Amino acid sequence: MRCCFSAPLAAVSVLPAPCEVLRSGALLAPDLLRAASVAVLGRQARRGRPPHRDAVAAVHLELVTLTEDRAVITWYTGVPGTDDGLGRMIPAVTESEVVYGTSPGRLNRIAGEDRPTAHHQVELTDLEPGQTYYYQARSRGVAATPTPLHLVRGNAVGTGSHGLGTRGGPYCFTTPQPPPGRHLLTIALCNDLHLGETTAGLVARLPLIRGVSQESGLAPYPEIMSRAMVEEARRRGADLLLAAGDISAGGAPRDLTEARRILDGFGVHGRDYFVVRGNHDRAGPGTCRDDCRYCSGMCADTFREGFTGADGPAYFARDVGGLRIVGLDTYEKRGNGADAGGLGAEQLSWFRRQLKEHKEQPTVVFGHHPLTVRDSVFPVTAGQRLRRDQARTILEAYAAAPGVFLHHAGHTHRNKRTVLAQAPHVTLQEVGAVKEYPGGFCLLRIHSGGYALNFYRAGGAAARAWTERSRWVAAGLWPHHALGRSVADRNAVTARDLSGIRRLAP
Repeated sequence: MRCCFSAPLAAVSVLPAPCEVLRSGALLAPDLLRAASVAVLGRQARRGRPPHRDAVAAVHLELVTLTEDRAVITWYTGVPGTDDGLGRMIPAVTESEVVYGTSPGRLNRIAGEDRPTAHHQVELTDLEPGQTYYYQARSRGVAATPTPLHLVRGNAVGTGSHGLGTRGGPYCFTTPQPPPGRHLLTIALCNDLHLGETTAGLVARLPLIRGVSQESGLAPYPEIMSRAMVEEARRRGADLLLAAGDISAGGAPRDLTEARRILDGFGVHGRDYFVVRGNHDRAGPGTCRDDCRYCSGMCADTFREGFTGADGPAYFARDVGGLRIVGLDTYEKRGNGADAGGLGAEQLSWFRRQLKEHKEQPTVVFGHHPLTVRDSVFPVTAGQRLRRDQARTILEAYAAAPGVFLHHAGHTHRNKRTVLAQAPHVTLQEVGAVKEYPGGFCLLRIHSGGYALNFYRAGGAAARAWTERSRWVAAGLWPHHALGRSVADRNAVTARDLSGIRRLAP
């Protein structure tokens, strides 16, 4: 099952421009060739050199979540000189320890996990807002080294450059101030569950870029990750959940039924959680009613039948405690799923009318395709975004609707925060996929005077193991694309008057 980047080569309209191919090729080729040579030479060298049983390497250190009072830090430990077939060291189960403090020379606080693991996640709590902290993550005395983000000139481990270029730090971060005012509402933003998918990262069968599958005998990874996401969102205090498309890998009824069963674990559809369509949830060949207004008898719209009712559109607007939530169907069209997203004429007219009639009301919009895709390490095609003309129309509507403050999208499988000059009061937030690395969701915490967006990984041992395994999509270069080049791409605070929203009753 191919991912969202897998436009068929015959679909010339969605191929990247030649300059995009050259730019990305020049950027990616050295690392792809290096990864291939390391894999071949490394396997040859290891045949006559058995690994030392007590040796451990600590790698892939990441500051995943940063709020005003906590930080979530993750890393992986493996056995040096081993290869699990993906180019990754086999797991080494060890203890977790993070030492930290307000001075790089005095790391006098310690946090850890309660049991040994190879997939480490340590949460630092009771931090002070606006304070700079220095930290070092260790396993069996070995300091963890960061996930390299050199292709995007990024920083995976902190908000400052302290410790970068060293082997183990200490690294640093500065906690933000909390959103002003009292807390009103918390919403989990997720996308790209891909129920039914069996291989992650098949990118148009490009050479050196192979997909990653689940280990034999384990449950399907979309189910593991989706269940873990729901549980973690609940544990983190989410009142509502918005799922922005690609709920299934191809719109199969059995996959949508399983997705509905998993999401029902969060609450009641249409009250506690809301779902919109992605290009993978598109209507497929089959039978349909003669009077179907969506497909003219050409398809069976299993997504609409499973989530919105056979007679209802797959877009909607709801008021929740004074907050207006608008869900868009960004693939309300015929197509193979690889072309640009598109809204039907009736939906686009309805959307503009909604914003005009409620232009001052605090509003969150969510849909699968982003309005724009910027700063991508991979070639950008038309299939990665909404149609340009419709994106311009939506931005014009946002410019005239000061109440809109957030547009949540998926599809790109990455964390990316964008603010455009056409509508500077609206944050365009792309959120990493649930189904693969970085494997999680964003928590939108709304206060009366602003809001915070924080990315959290799906919890649980099985989810952590698959997240680490799936980072080897694109020959291990996937973090350059998906994690977010800075902490701010996945954790940010914005001041904004949202006092018109009411706290939900328990």
